[in-house]
Amino acid sequence: MKRFVLFLLCLISIIAAFAQIQPSAVDTLKTRDKFTKVIIYEDHTWEYWYLPKPEIDGESLSDHWDTETIHAYKDVPIATLPESVELKLVDDTHHYVLPVAGALSSRYGMRHNRPHRGVDIPLSTGTPVKVAFDGIVRIAEGSEHTGGYGNLVIVRHPNGLETYYAHLSKILVKEGEIVRAGESIGLGGSTGRSTGPHLHFETRYMGKAFDPERVIDFSTGKLRGDTLTVKRGYLDINSHYGQASNTSVASQSSMPKATYHTVKKGDTLGKIAKKYHTSVERLCKLNRIRSTTVLSIGRKLRVR
Repeated sequence: MKRFVLFLLCLISIIAAFAQIQPSAVDTLKTRDKFTKVIIYEDHTWEYWYLPKPEIDGESLSDHWDTETIHAYKDVPIATLPESVELKLVDDTHHYVLPVAGALSSRYGMRHNRPHRGVDIPLSTGTPVKVAFDGIVRIAEGSEHTGGYGNLVIVRHPNGLETYYAHLSKILVKEGEIVRAGESIGLGGSTGRSTGPHLHFETRYMGKAFDPERVIDFSTGKLRGDTLTVKRGYLDINSHYGQASNTSVASQSSMPKATYHTVKKGDTLGKIAKKYHTSVERLCKLNRIRSTTVLSIGRKLRVR
């Protein structure tokens, strides 16, 4: 027993001595990678400090990647999108943070006979605006190139969504930068077409805006669910969260039908694309095929 007690005392002494000789950190330095820092200790030694970095496959987000055009999916008709798609918003590796807290001052829908494709949240100039989900910055552009949006940041997310953050007084990120949910991407302001400091926040699927209140309960700041169902009818300015019907009357009456082509002898993807004034890339996406796919006679291909 005495030997055991002596052993414990020796062990405690060694741990205490070791703790005393550990140098204290005196400074932290940035590196080219914002997820990697350098810690400087008082004895002039240093080590790398690695921060959690979102796992994002850049190639999966490359479709219609455009750092100059605000709305990159202009050539994609709503009719070509799925009737309904489920998008995972959060999981064990990807999280969510409310961009800015506050009651909505303006909702999604028609406003003064003009479409208002997002929600407005009042704030004080200089308030940090946080990105809602992990993603990659596609647009980080000043007022002179964005029209009414003012200073604008657009982030593309791995689940197929894009979120817009407009009227910023200052942009804190750059195009192509990976951002983590909760990271400050700008400071709130009143740039562009704005009557006072607020954040204009949009949610878009394949470039088509839908009511952000379908994603976030702004009264609590929480997501309405871990998974979001986006129906084609939601992608209409007259369709908003809380309606009795899932699809607005306007979207039902104006939605064009899909167009198909029956493959004939001698047809190629190039010929079909030219006939319908589209591209081979678009045909491949609509039909989930490759440009090298052999077309069998009689097969129906969706062209619009």
